[in-house]
Amino acid sequence: MRDGVRIRLAVAVGLVVAVLSGLGWQRYTTSTGSLVPRPPWLAIVLLVAMGGAVLILAWPIRRYLRGGATRPLDPLRAARVVVLSQAAALTGAAATGWYAGQLAVVVRGLDLVANQDRVLVTTVAGLAGLTLAAAGLVAQRWCRVDPPSEDERDERHTDDH
Repeated sequence: MRDGVRIRLAVAVGLVVAVLSGLGWQRYTTSTGSLVPRPPWLAIVLLVAMGGAVLILAWPIRRYLRGGATRPLDPLRAARVVVLSQAAALTGAAATGWYAGQLAVVVRGLDLVANQDRVLVTTVAGLAGLTLAAAGLVAQRWCRVDPPSEDERDERHTDDH
């Protein structure tokens, strides 16, 4: 991932997980006669909190790269934040797909009152996963160091001689 996690990759991960999740939950509910379990609110809170943490950790790097930092940047810390951002983007995409697959099964069974109660919390869980994915992608962008322009490369080359 030389250029990091791209939106296309995150969307692909989300779609693959959504299809697998939907098929798996459909088979589970059909074979056992059970309902898709209600996502716990704690999972939703944790997904959103992780997204916030990733953004908080990436903010000082963004500030440094824009020239507004007062302290030097530890390159190892910056590299770790980039990797964390990429992991958050992919984890959030997978969580979004997981809950989207569940939601697809729940929506097909809206004739059951229990499924009607699950629509809101499953939708919110999917949005929480999407929040984590978006935070990861944004944080990764904040940490990006663009390659030097042609002018900067020429200046460096002439300074070496």
